[in-house]
Amino acid sequence: MSGKLIVLLFIISLFLVGCSKQENRKIESGKYRAELSTAGGKLPFYFEIKSNDGINTANLLNGAETVKIDKVHIWDDSLKLYLPAFNSTIEAMKSDSGLIGNLTLVKANAVLQVIPLRAEQNINYLFFPNPSNDIDVTGRWSATFTEDDGTIYPAVGEFHQNGSDLTGTFLTPTGDYRYLEGQVKDSTIYLSTFDGGHAYLFKARLNKSGKLNGGYWSGLYYHESWTAFRDKNAKLPDPDKLTYLKKGYTRFNFSFPDLNGKMVSLSDKKYKGKVVIVTLAGSWCPNCQDEAAFLTPFYNKFHSKGLEMIALMFENYKDTARAVAQIKRFRDKFNIKYDLLLAGTNDKDLASKKLPMLNKVLAFPTTIFIDRKGRVRKINTGFSGPGTGEHYIQLTDEFTRFVEKLLSEK
Repeated sequence: MSGKLIVLLFIISLFLVGCSKQENRKIESGKYRAELSTAGGKLPFYFEIKSNDGINTANLLNGAETVKIDKVHIWDDSLKLYLPAFNSTIEAMKSDSGLIGNLTLVKANAVLQVIPLRAEQNINYLFFPNPSNDIDVTGRWSATFTEDDGTIYPAVGEFHQNGSDLTGTFLTPTGDYRYLEGQVKDSTIYLSTFDGGHAYLFKARLNKSGKLNGGYWSGLYYHESWTAFRDKNAKLPDPDKLTYLKKGYTRFNFSFPDLNGKMVSLSDKKYKGKVVIVTLAGSWCPNCQDEAAFLTPFYNKFHSKGLEMIALMFENYKDTARAVAQIKRFRDKFNIKYDLLLAGTNDKDLASKKLPMLNKVLAFPTTIFIDRKGRVRKINTGFSGPGTGEHYIQLTDEFTRFVEKLLSEK
C-alpha cells in the first residue's frame, strides 16, 4: 500500500469519527429534567422536545399544566426555546451529560436575570432519587410570609401528598403561586414551579410542634421566609374589599393609548350603556395569564349581550415599541378580542398614581366591574387561577353570576 493511500485512509477515518461524534452531540427529542441554580439551591422542572416531520416543538411540564412552546430553534448541538408571552428564553448546548446553558428572564424595567441551567434525560424524579414519607402535610395551612425588608403578608397553603410526592399551591391576597410540585425528604418539603416567566422554589421543615418553617425564592435573587401551621378554616381577607374608590370619586376613568396609539377612555361612545370589565394586568404576570385564559371565552360568550372588556397593560418595558410588541404576543397567545391598552410599566406605585381614584393598586390583576350606568359595582384584587382547584371554580362561578346580573339590569 502506498504512502499516499495510507494518508488518505487515515484522513477518511478521522472524518468518519468526527461525523460520529457530531451525530452523538445532536439535541435529542424527549423529556428532560432541568435544574436552575438559584440562591435557594437547585430548582428543578421538566420540559420535553418533540420533532415531527422536521418541525420542532417543546412543552414545559409544570405540574398539572402543560405550557406549549411553539418557537423552537435547534442547530445540531444547541437549542433556543422562546417561552410564550413572557419573553424569556432558554439557550443550551449538548454536553457529555445532557444540556448546559442559561435561562434568561425579563423582569421589571427590562432587567435581565440570567440563571445557569442543566438538563438531563432519563431521570424520573423531581428533587430526589430516594425521597421519604416520614411526614404527611396534606391539608390546609395558615401561612405567614416575611419579605427581607420586614413586610409581612398572610397566605393559605393547600397541599396534597401521595407517598413522598407533593403537589399544592399558596393563595395570597394578591394572587396564587399556581402549580407547585415536589417531594418530601427527611421531614422537609420541597416544591418548585417554572411556567416560562417565573421560577419559584419553596422549602420548609416540619418541626415537632407541627409547624412548617422555611424559605421561598423567586428567580435569581428574591427571597422571603415563611411559617405555617395546620388550620382547616384558614382564609384570606375578602378580595372584594381590598381595593376601592377613594372618597370624593364616583367614577372610574382613564385615558390610555391602544396598540395603534389611539387614545381610549371609558367615556368613549363604545362603552356607553355597556357593562364594562376593566382589568389591570401585565403580560409578565402569571395570574394575569390565568385570568386572560378565562376572560377570552367569557368575553366571546357575553359580548353580544352588552359586555365590553378593557385590559390596562403595565409592562416590563419603558420603550413603547417593545412594550406594544410584548402585548401583541400576549394577545396572540390567548386570541384576545377585547381592548388592550398600554397603561404604563410594571410598578404598583406608578399604577396607583395613574389611577388616582383607587385607594391603591395592590395587585396585578385587579378587576373592576362597571355597570351600564358607569358606576363601579365591585373591585376584585388578585385572581385565583386553575392551580387553586375549588377556589378557581368558586371565583369563576361568582364572576359569571355577577356579570349576568349586571347585564340583566336596564
